[in-house]
Amino acid sequence: MPLDAAIIILRFVQYSGAMILFGSSLFLLYGGLLPPGNRALASWPNRLLLFAALAIVIAAPLQFFIQTAMLAGLPPFALDAATLKASLLEMSFGKSSLSRLALALIASVGIWLLPAGRALGLGVMILGALICASFAWMGHGAATEGAYGWLHLTADIAHSLGAAGWIGALVVFWFATRPQYLGSAYSSGLYRSLQKFSGTGTLFVAIITVSGLVNGIFLIGINPVQAFSTRYGQVLALKLAVFVIMLGLAAANRFRHVPALGHALADHASLVKLDRLRLSICMETVAAVLILALVSWLGTLQPPTAQ
Repeated sequence: MPLDAAIIILRFVQYSGAMILFGSSLFLLYGGLLPPGNRALASWPNRLLLFAALAIVIAAPLQFFIQTAMLAGLPPFALDAATLKASLLEMSFGKSSLSRLALALIASVGIWLLPAGRALGLGVMILGALICASFAWMGHGAATEGAYGWLHLTADIAHSLGAAGWIGALVVFWFATRPQYLGSAYSSGLYRSLQKFSGTGTLFVAIITVSGLVNGIFLIGINPVQAFSTRYGQVLALKLAVFVIMLGLAAANRFRHVPALGHALADHASLVKLDRLRLSICMETVAAVLILALVSWLGTLQPPTAQ
């Protein structure tokens, strides 16, 4: 496998893990989805969060080794201790990788040893937020110099957190709408959670949009036509197209499928409406996965303003 492709895959794994650690734990805290005391329903979120944390534990050091080797012009197995130490302690991507590894390890141990509950969820959410923020230091946001550097970095962090809040909740809904977890009482709880997410999801979209516009100014400049003639611009255009599809699916969920589920609960036909909602959530989740893959690719390309 070419090293560039390996970097993209490892970025994708880390992005996905961070989205789940922050966004899924955040939603589980405010969404009120899991009935208290129901162990069958409460077991899969911890497994999901643990898997996400362990994925970062594995992917972060692998990406660091491969990226260091690429910068040094050497195969990964030929790296010496001095090169590794310099990359780890003196370069932003090394510090970012180290922080992600440490935070993900703490999250893994906490999820494994501590009892499930709001305290653990809050801790995992904070660790996930820090991991999301760390991506800004290995991406284009940290490369902007001068007085506007912190503005770009802040927008990059906000963009990551907004995306994580949206995608993490989607992952929870994707699991929560599986047939084995459904029942009349649980469908009512799912409906209330979907209503709670409707308002919060709008906030996430606003954060993503505003921070994306700020990032766009820094990365593609004020001439989008010229920018979209580059590979970076073309991948970004594809990402924006998928984002628009996600918005359409989210709007359908909020204004069509969720209200239909609410009406169906009164008529004891909720499972029929849940099938349609489940399909829409599945499609929205697939679109989110594609966006994360495109973001992972964008991180390896040079933006037009840097060319």
